[in-house]
Amino acid sequence: MNHPASYAGKDVVILGLARSGVAVAKLFHELGARVIVNDQKTLDQCPEAAPLTALGISVVTGGHPDTLIHPGVALVVKNPGIPYKIAPIQEAIRLGIEIVTEVEVASLICQAPIIGITGSNGKTTTTTWVGDILREAGLSPIIAGNIGRALCEAAEEATPDDWMVVELSSFQLKGTSRFRPRIACLLNISEAHLDYHGSMDDYIESKAKLFANQTAEDTAVLNWDDPTCRILIERGSVKGRLMPFSIRERLPRGVYIEPPLAAGEALTERHMLVARGVPGGAAANDPEADTGLVELVSALQLGIPGRHNAANALAAAAIALAAGASVEAIRAALQAFRGVEHRLELVKQVNGVTFYNNSKATNALATITALESFRQPVVLIAGGKERGSHYTELLPLFKDRVRAVVALGETRQKFADVAAKAGITRVKTVDTANSAADTLRSAVDTAYAFAEPGDVVLLSPACASWDMFESYEERGRIFKQSVHNLV
Repeated sequence: MNHPASYAGKDVVILGLARSGVAVAKLFHELGARVIVNDQKTLDQCPEAAPLTALGISVVTGGHPDTLIHPGVALVVKNPGIPYKIAPIQEAIRLGIEIVTEVEVASLICQAPIIGITGSNGKTTTTTWVGDILREAGLSPIIAGNIGRALCEAAEEATPDDWMVVELSSFQLKGTSRFRPRIACLLNISEAHLDYHGSMDDYIESKAKLFANQTAEDTAVLNWDDPTCRILIERGSVKGRLMPFSIRERLPRGVYIEPPLAAGEALTERHMLVARGVPGGAAANDPEADTGLVELVSALQLGIPGRHNAANALAAAAIALAAGASVEAIRAALQAFRGVEHRLELVKQVNGVTFYNNSKATNALATITALESFRQPVVLIAGGKERGSHYTELLPLFKDRVRAVVALGETRQKFADVAAKAGITRVKTVDTANSAADTLRSAVDTAYAFAEPGDVVLLSPACASWDMFESYEERGRIFKQSVHNLV
């Protein structure tokens, strides 16, 4: 798309009223565009509508009028979660009208260099960690995008002296064309959101847009252990200066664990996060600079445990080095970080049973990495929105680490079936006839009854929350409330 200022006097349609829709609508209105905001929810379900109407912005709710998209529309900005199959989007495609997400718009007005972070799992943890490191290094980060503030709102206030640290979903990236982050990070790729993308190819292509407009002046941070990341590198999709990270291999240039971890090996006191051949501190923007081998921190000194969090720490360290953070700042922030809400969050111990909230696990890989973090038996609460997966990849860990399964949501029978194949005898599907909150409370009660002292009760749904809850945050909060109400 063109710079947002070029749409002054033109019709711009914003689809979806949520946080990003409100921010982008205000931006285009301030720049002189004729803005129409549309949401299929009814007006009483859209509290965001009144402030926009007060500004003179047209807001249409309760459905998508046939006249919404017409040849005079210059641009459509869609909420990332709105699927491309809906009628207004299809009509815009038919008429050749450009369709973007807020990320594209914000990137064209943002004066600060952008750090874009995506992946199937670990985005929120890594984004938050990077913000902490840059703050420790005095580099003025602004956290925005899929977490934090709406990106357009933050971009309007950013200066060249800031760093915009942005968590990005495949939904957001799919709607970009000129987006160019100074530092781009792809953490991993696993099967996810196929109901939205239709195929893994489209999902991967959407993630790869993160690198599409980078040049050799930019930095690309990728997971060397992930086969899809390797494929993107091999086929030339990554144009920025490569800075890989790995928990499994020594790298001639990059950030890795020394000695490398074997499959299934737990982190020990001998494992160290190191950087080799990468620029750091004031030399970060000099591609010829080389720090040699630098020890960052012992793996057991990381503020949060687990192999997957070691990988997130490596990614965060690589990003921070590329941004110019000192090794001292990286070391301090890696040790001080205590994780994010809803991601392997310790809730409480009740009569020897420890409860963890991992509501942000919205796909099977996230649940696999969570299960791998525990050595004690797990009572798993799983299930949620149906997206066509069968969850058979969970079978080995079900056999090895799961004592009991409590399943809920649209996919509850699928999880019960996997548990049965694993030989688990303590299995309960929770009826969803009651409210979502009551259903989850019942699941917590059942899981607690299944558990024995020394066990872990883990909410790690491996599914999105939208069949029962507004968000994974709501799901996690109700889980925590239910745990605290046990005694």
